[in-house]
Amino acid sequence: MQKNLKVVYPGTFDPITKGHEDIIRRAAGLFSEVIVGVAKNPGKQPFFDLDERVEMASRVLKDCPNVKVIGFAGLLMQFVQDQGAVIVIRGLRAASDFEYEFQLAGMNRKLFPQVESVFLTPAEQYMFISSSLVREVAVLGGDVSQFVSPYIQEQITAKIKKSV
Repeated sequence: MQKNLKVVYPGTFDPITKGHEDIIRRAAGLFSEVIVGVAKNPGKQPFFDLDERVEMASRVLKDCPNVKVIGFAGLLMQFVQDQGAVIVIRGLRAASDFEYEFQLAGMNRKLFPQVESVFLTPAEQYMFISSSLVREVAVLGGDVSQFVSPYIQEQITAKIKKSV
């Protein structure tokens, strides 16, 4: 573990999946503090609002003492600096993620050269999971229990029932 090295793992986490959890727990074993930055992201129309996403991620990760969950709006690199972090963790599920993440890392490096991007891959059983696929399966009545924690599954089910 790198002593006193704070990192940010950003995303919309709409909802947080077992793949996200796997990346966060791996990062928590490598770094002294992991800040899960839950992005407001006005460009997307989230299934869960920002406060719900922060609460859900906090609940799922409560057993990780060196993980904090914080919602944010605005530029990621500003959030990273505000948190005193020097590394951004990004998850790579497949080769298709790489091109976008590589471009994003280049832009971030240009804006803030002192912040590094580190890429982690989830365990093999989580490689194909995305929040959007989980939402789609759930809305269509499918079982998402193998993709999200039981608490997240409850929240998804409750949200779908409210919207019907």
